[in-house]
Amino acid sequence: MPAAALKSKPLPTQSTAQHPVLLDLPYAPVVKHTLPPGRPREWYITHNRRLKAMRLAIALLDSGVHMPNQARDETIRSAAEVIGVHPPSDTTCHMVRALMRYSR
Repeated sequence: MPAAALKSKPLPTQSTAQHPVLLDLPYAPVVKHTLPPGRPREWYITHNRRLKAMRLAIALLDSGVHMPNQARDETIRSAAEVIGVHPPSDTTCHMVRALMRYSR
């Protein structure tokens, strides 16, 4: 039997995307919208800290850091430098590790 006959076809996949998504394109941040007015200042601080922690967690996962115990403060701060955000505080670093822990 020829080797070509033994090779199976890939299974068809079902996608909900209207257009193919190219993952090898450089990252382009989404357009930022203004935050809703009238909330207490602490809400804005917490909201922005969560967004920053999510960005850092994604950057760490993309760089190969998959476990929270691998993400020390120095690692998180170096990832922040790579993606171009201000160095995170200790609280934000703790939040990044928490996001990585709960995503499992």
